[in-house]
Amino acid sequence: MSEIRKVVVPAAGWGTRFLPITKAVPKEMLPLVDRPVIHYGVEEAVASGISQVIVITSQGKQAMEDYFNPNPQLERYLEGKGQSHLLKDVQRLMDCIEMRYVVQEEQLGLGHAVLTAAKAVGSEPFAVLLPDDIIQSERPVLGQMIELFQRYHASILAVRKVPKEQVTGYGIIEPEEVASGFYKVRGLVEKPGVDEAPSDLGIVGRYILTPGIFEALRKTAPSALGEIQVTDGIANLLRKEPVYAYEFQGTRHDVGTPLGLMKASIALSLARQDIGPALRDYLIRTTDNQVTDH
Repeated sequence: MSEIRKVVVPAAGWGTRFLPITKAVPKEMLPLVDRPVIHYGVEEAVASGISQVIVITSQGKQAMEDYFNPNPQLERYLEGKGQSHLLKDVQRLMDCIEMRYVVQEEQLGLGHAVLTAAKAVGSEPFAVLLPDDIIQSERPVLGQMIELFQRYHASILAVRKVPKEQVTGYGIIEPEEVASGFYKVRGLVEKPGVDEAPSDLGIVGRYILTPGIFEALRKTAPSALGEIQVTDGIANLLRKEPVYAYEFQGTRHDVGTPLGLMKASIALSLARQDIGPALRDYLIRTTDNQVTDH
């Protein structure tokens, strides 16, 4: 089976949790420190050896394409000011990767978004990266999973242990441990009840999938809300070929809510040498002042 060259990034949703700002700004373009959310996913893909990013987009999200496209006028202006370095991070990504955009006409679930990418992906294994999940790690999580794929040549899901009361918000796997932190998937359930969950291992926004997922998704019945769930598609795939799960190494930030985005901004800022120390001092002073005031 061929190497992993492509990653699908679903980014067609309305971002309703961030209204009213997402009426005009795509959720994926909201700032996380000094770059948009989607930048971090593309950066992880590049660091993992991916050569093509397939963004599933929708109307009103031209800003994502603008961000990754050249801007000669701005580049000339910065060059004249001796500030070309301000665009070096995004230009470095563009030197390493091909961006492709596929329009999802209707937002009918994550499974439907993945199925929308079928023609662009073709008949090769591929990755899926959800931009809402930002993961800090020494090695990129997609890179960790690609290494495992090269050994097992099967679909692999990123998972992490979740508190019992939170299993209702995840796809939960029924695991059979193969090695420490690595499991054969015996079954999976989308957002089960607390007492119905087969484990505490929830699927997080990184997948390596074989092309068989497309046929499995085509045979997947929509949910009561009319959406095609990727978890249900993987359950269908499991009837024909093995699927594994990997408990990844790294710290995950869910930036799909305003509070999650704020927490991630603080965590990522503290990890940076240029602004981390000053932010840490500010947070300490602010906390001390609050304690004193009370």
